[in-house]
Amino acid sequence: MTTAAATGSEARRPGVSLGRWSTPLGLLASLVVVYGLMVIGAGPQAQEQFINALTIGGIYALIALGYTMVYGIIELINFAHGEIFMVGSFVSWFLLTTLGFTGAITDLRLLAVVLVFTFVVSMVVMGVVGVLIERIAYRPLRNAPRLAPLITAIGVSFILQNIIFVVVSNSIVTSPQIIPNKTLTIGPISIGSINLFVIVLAVALMVALHLFINRTRLGRAMRSTAIDREAAQIMGVNINSTIALTFFIGSALAGAAGVVQGLYFGVTVVNIGFQAGLKAFTAAVLGGIGNTTGAAIGGFVIGFIEVLSSVFGVGRWSEAAVFGALVLVLIFRPTGILGQQLADRA
Repeated sequence: MTTAAATGSEARRPGVSLGRWSTPLGLLASLVVVYGLMVIGAGPQAQEQFINALTIGGIYALIALGYTMVYGIIELINFAHGEIFMVGSFVSWFLLTTLGFTGAITDLRLLAVVLVFTFVVSMVVMGVVGVLIERIAYRPLRNAPRLAPLITAIGVSFILQNIIFVVVSNSIVTSPQIIPNKTLTIGPISIGSINLFVIVLAVALMVALHLFINRTRLGRAMRSTAIDREAAQIMGVNINSTIALTFFIGSALAGAAGVVQGLYFGVTVVNIGFQAGLKAFTAAVLGGIGNTTGAAIGGFVIGFIEVLSSVFGVGRWSEAAVFGALVLVLIFRPTGILGQQLADRA
């Protein structure tokens, strides 16, 4: 039933068809090849900066996936998504401090249990928050002019900011860094344990999302809705449930990025969502808004641009470099790196 809707047309919206070569596994393989080439003849400092770029890019990619998923389904730019990431970092901080942790956990079994607990709870909580936002703020405006849900999204972001401001604080909050800061050597590669964890986690979540969208019945329903909402509904797809599921997954990924924020940087603050959300939205547009793999690639590209700006001593211009790259891409390829033309509907 949903399969017919999903495969009835080859022309589809950006991100609905990721292409066989354009998968998270292909992205990971490409990064490994590039890193291998960098290792040959590259010094330790170059390797370290490359790893930092991958780590920061992974965080942006996780946030950008939520932006692009929501847009691919209902063509809404959810500007509250950055604040969901921010709230996720505070949920992680609350869980770890409530459990009494203040520093690195040396017991690997305990560390694994705490990490799984923190990620699962944070992702579920933020997923539920995303569903509530969609149900209360966006669903009543689904058929309204596009400006109405856009303004509503901005309003929701301010509401989330003020809730954290009142409940917690507007000052910088120190989050426990429970992963030991050790350097691992794998062949010619030296990588910090936290960097390895973040990169592997980000790629694993991207692969899981890719498999879910392309291999499951619910994923086919999401792709059907993205292609043609009315046709999908006629074929028996529950549109409301599908859209709610999209918000749940996107917000859960933002929650995971919030946990990573605390584990990697060790701090969070109430206004962190604005800047991170803006860069993640830029990553989604850069890769092709509505295209999940494009959003992931865009996140890594922005990570590299930021790190290279710091390496060349122009870190204060990193935001200008990011948006300059976006402008150049949109001039020569308006649909983004992996974006495709919208389908012509009958």
